[in-house]
Amino acid sequence: MMRFTLPRDIYYGKGSLEQLKTLTGKKAVLVLGGGSMKRFGFVDKVEAYLKEAGIEVKLIENVEPDPSVETVMKGAAVMREFEPDWIIAMGGGSPIDAAKAMWVFYEYPDTTFEEIIQPFSFPTLRQKAKFLAIPSTSGTATEVTAFSVITDYEKGIKYPLADFNITPDVAIVDPELAETMPEKLTAHTGMDALTHAIEAYVSTMNSPFTDPLALKAISMVFEYLPDSYEKDMAAREQMHYAQCLAGMAFSNALLGIVHSMAHKTGAAFSTGHIPHGCANAIYLPYVIKYNAKDATALKRYADIARSVGLEGNTDEELMLALCAKIDAYNVKLNIPKTLKEFGIIEEEFKEKVEEIAKNAVGDACTGSNPRTIDPETMAKLLTCTYYGTEVDF
Repeated sequence: MMRFTLPRDIYYGKGSLEQLKTLTGKKAVLVLGGGSMKRFGFVDKVEAYLKEAGIEVKLIENVEPDPSVETVMKGAAVMREFEPDWIIAMGGGSPIDAAKAMWVFYEYPDTTFEEIIQPFSFPTLRQKAKFLAIPSTSGTATEVTAFSVITDYEKGIKYPLADFNITPDVAIVDPELAETMPEKLTAHTGMDALTHAIEAYVSTMNSPFTDPLALKAISMVFEYLPDSYEKDMAAREQMHYAQCLAGMAFSNALLGIVHSMAHKTGAAFSTGHIPHGCANAIYLPYVIKYNAKDATALKRYADIARSVGLEGNTDEELMLALCAKIDAYNVKLNIPKTLKEFGIIEEEFKEKVEEIAKNAVGDACTGSNPRTIDPETMAKLLTCTYYGTEVDF
């Protein structure tokens, strides 16, 4: 038996934030990131709508990019004191992911972080609160997924938490929030959405329910991302929906080793954090070529290529055309082709690659990748992404 889970309600379209005035409850915490939602006036709007609904609001602010275990625990403590019946998270993936994890420790204070690292091991939620997510970026789709990514900075590792319990009850996908994204964030989140959809389509957990969502998301990203990057607001709106469709697909079909690699390299190097979407964009063409050695995966990559109008006489040619298209988009979006070009120091890469490879193979996303991989092969693949060498194994 397989399962397909989405939020009960998804409200979308310009002005859909107003739906907040219809909520029923007494208290809500509003979990926020670094301040952009305040600067652009969206926090004031949310507070006004909730006040109209008769709901008292408390803010949990300044969730950092790639939220930490410490941030999650602090937020949960605030929730336990305030006792909300709604947890509302607004912003990019970070505050929404953090709020999902806070939710667990609010309802189950004695649970440990180590206990929920295991996929689909969460206790039953909604004992004290429901969850509503409002994304401001067009990539993570955490507003519709069963996932949250939390970083342990002491270990330099990102943990993808996975459980259908943390799929939000309500998502409000209002494109007005996405209009505020800067160019680089638009590029990185857009390629994150593309990676979600492609990995979902070739995942070993793909299904007739997820395939149409993945293919539609891929075609929309290819159509609208360049104009969205150039600040065309009509294209921004379509990208906001495309990333949501990709999220519905991967939340149910799961992902693959592009994400395993991104999770385990994002915070691993002293030269600085590799933004998640940027890492995915760099790794995606290399992983496609690795996975395409599997006949089933090759056929599905060819299906993707055909669905977006690419040409080729064989499945191999179609797969390579897809990689070429992704490479061209990365150039257009000013995304590096290699980790070396990104600025990772060669000696540090060599020193850490074996440990990173081991961690990546152990990542929760590896299990649904269409081709198996061991730590030695993962290290070879990561080395290709560092130097830009061909994947021929």
